[in-house]
Amino acid sequence: NLEPSCIFGSLTASIIATKEWSLNGTLINLGSERRRRLSGGNLIISSLDRVQDVGQYQCMAFNTVGAILSRRASLQFAYLDHFKVHTRSAVSVREGQGVVLLCGTPTSSGDLTYAWVFNEYPYFVQQDNRRFVSQQTGNLYISKVEPSDVGNYTCVVMNSVTKGKVQSSPTSLILRTDGVMGEYEPKIEVNFPDNVSAAKGSTVTLECFALGNPVPEITWKRANGVPFPSKVKMKYSNAVLEIPSFRQDDTGGYECVAENKMGKNIATGKLAFYAKPQWIQTMKDTALAIEERLYWECRANGKPKPSYTWLKNGQPLVIHVEDGVLSVTVLTLSDAGMYQCVAENKHGVIYFAAELMVLGNVLRALLKAKAGSTVTLECKPQAYPMASILWKKGNLAVRLCRIRLSPDGTLRLANVSKSDAGSYTCFARNRFGMSSTTGRLLVTGEFALLSSLKSVVLIIVGESIVLPCQVSSDPVLDISFSWAFNGQLIAKDDGHFELVGGRTAGDLMIRNIQLYHAGKYICVVDTDVESLSAVAVLIVKGPPSPPAVVTVEEVTDSTAQLAWSPGRDNGSPISHYLIQTRTPFTVGWQRVNTVPEVIDGNTLTATVVDLNAWVEYEFRVLAKNSVGVGEPSPVSVKTRTEDAVPDAAPGNVGGGGGSRSELVITWEPVPEELQNGESFGYIIAFRAFGDASWTHVATSAPGAARYVYRNDSISPFSPFHVKVGTYNSKGQGPFSPVVTIYSAEIEPSGMPAGVWARSVSASEIEVNWQALSFTPERVLGYEVHLTLLNGNRNHTTHFKCLSSPCCTSQPSLPNSSRHGDDCFSWKTVIAKIIQFFVATRQENMSVRFGQNKGRLPVHMCLFCCCQL
Repeated sequence: NLEPSCIFGSLTASIIATKEWSLNGTLINLGSERRRRLSGGNLIISSLDRVQDVGQYQCMAFNTVGAILSRRASLQFAYLDHFKVHTRSAVSVREGQGVVLLCGTPTSSGDLTYAWVFNEYPYFVQQDNRRFVSQQTGNLYISKVEPSDVGNYTCVVMNSVTKGKVQSSPTSLILRTDGVMGEYEPKIEVNFPDNVSAAKGSTVTLECFALGNPVPEITWKRANGVPFPSKVKMKYSNAVLEIPSFRQDDTGGYECVAENKMGKNIATGKLAFYAKPQWIQTMKDTALAIEERLYWECRANGKPKPSYTWLKNGQPLVIHVEDGVLSVTVLTLSDAGMYQCVAENKHGVIYFAAELMVLGNVLRALLKAKAGSTVTLECKPQAYPMASILWKKGNLAVRLCRIRLSPDGTLRLANVSKSDAGSYTCFARNRFGMSSTTGRLLVTGEFALLSSLKSVVLIIVGESIVLPCQVSSDPVLDISFSWAFNGQLIAKDDGHFELVGGRTAGDLMIRNIQLYHAGKYICVVDTDVESLSAVAVLIVKGPPSPPAVVTVEEVTDSTAQLAWSPGRDNGSPISHYLIQTRTPFTVGWQRVNTVPEVIDGNTLTATVVDLNAWVEYEFRVLAKNSVGVGEPSPVSVKTRTEDAVPDAAPGNVGGGGGSRSELVITWEPVPEELQNGESFGYIIAFRAFGDASWTHVATSAPGAARYVYRNDSISPFSPFHVKVGTYNSKGQGPFSPVVTIYSAEIEPSGMPAGVWARSVSASEIEVNWQALSFTPERVLGYEVHLTLLNGNRNHTTHFKCLSSPCCTSQPSLPNSSRHGDDCFSWKTVIAKIIQFFVATRQENMSVRFGQNKGRLPVHMCLFCCCQL
């Protein structure tokens, strides 16, 4: 049972107050409630319900003087659900390697504490410089695994409020047999947030722990270099920094340094100070005469600086308030009531109330009343001794028939009609004199609300709607429209709301509706004679809210089993869920294949399939309903799939070329995300044509793309069968398809025979030779050397080409001053070279050289050339 109190600091005590309670801004209808009841203003709730009763409560007390609101009270429930029952996968690590064992805390509310059982109860993991249990994440961290750590670990979670305790399924920690982990620099796994806000007087706890080999040493320091005061405590081998009685001078940057002989790692963050508002100046109950000026000021301190609002009779004042000052230049009787100053920052809100009484003896200059109603004309002069009262209508004394005069001087007219309209004067007399005041009564016709407002309205997020509110009234009436949403007056400057219509229409337009616009809307029409209202409940449908925390419950080398909690359906049932993932090798988030293939809205678990082995994955879940797809859930903890034998072979295997006695083999490396495990490498297999057995060579470089086999017995340009496979710590993977690759070539050993030349014209020479009939080496083309005999100096050039594309560049020739700068027609030469290199299979080959200026003695020799 729960019994919140409704206590107020200021409300005229002599007048009995009525009290109402609201939950999350909605009035609690105690008449239809069985579990909730009032007792002396206190709200008593029996058989508390975790879903229905959670939220913010607020009490309103009101009487004839006015109304005030209490502070808001938040009701939350502490609980701790059980772990899901399933077998946890064993964790396999090398000796000397660091490891993190995940607790996977079940859904809960309230402060939690964590511990880990080693093998069996009551043997708990003892924390030291090598082992740490985080009270923030619940996980167990072992910076450097030793053989004594092998065993079963169980996470134990206790709710500090309910004292309930649950424990997980055991997780086995085993050692791998493929060697000991080498030394490596620290890696901080437990870190405090970048920005931490703490209240004055609270105890701040910062955690920092690192994996590493050797075991890292943790030290702390402040960013400004100021040493820690004596109150600061270090716990669990410095993994926890505790600052009791937090003060303003404790704020600033903090650094955690994890260091071993291999290096160090640093984590940083800032501590900020906050304080709830506290009053330093308030107002008091005030009585002022009509037309006087009101000046009230309230002030509060706090960090951040509080903002101020004012309430009158429990409703926000639609006026500009600056620094907690309320100012009314000319008071009227309608200003009387209960006022509250509200100071608020993001850490708290406080209220202070005072009563404003407005005194006067002035009749309203014009009083309007609906025909058939009862009208009250008050005449309460400030006089001593007490004054006698006399009323006149026009120049005639009021006839007391349907009109009654109360002892306090109030005139009441029952069932007024048009004949009662006119001027009324109140005369007050005592022995010191007489005073009077006059007002006019206007009797109006009927006033009716002609609203077509539906009681329940459904709309989708992002749409716009107009809620109608129209009246039929006497033209003499002054009409004003106002709207309230969930008990709060709608401000005119709200970007989503706009009041539209003319004198007799106050329709409310709501643009770009959001989920928080769902609730009760009340149109209030005020005139001089009465007020009417119409109510509509707006139901907003939108895409589902994000699902709750996604947990990875079990992984294999190609699957991951996920579980999540549903978010709100926002007015439309969730039809199905979508799962996305990302890895260090993907660009953004990707859809994944799941079992079941389509995850309906009632399913909260699924198995993701077709994952790559030994890849670190993150997951998130999105919900979909008839409106659309909602925002994604929080991202799951990074989880690596188990390792497996490689299932991908290198691509584009080829090679060739190189130096004498070499076989060059190339391939495209397998991407890291397809290597499936540690110790990845390649197996290169090759054999000469005709051999039955393969030669195998392994390389442990995952990024290798080339291997050169060197052996003096390899014949030039010999064909080999080649294939390349993969392996990792789990075993050998597939080989690529077999391809044929040739060993390196050498230069041709033969030379052309039958070389002869003849003069064709004054500008052309034709050179002829016999092509090689046989050579053990591959012949790609021929090279022609040309020597110009010019006096005592010989100028030699040659033309060499391996295939026709090589002949696109013009060869160079030494300049000759005697025969000019252009001794040959190079276009002719290049054209002929292209011809004979293409026709390498002709028996007799020739080339013709052009000459611009007569005959020149020419000596030529030819020899074969090959691919270098």
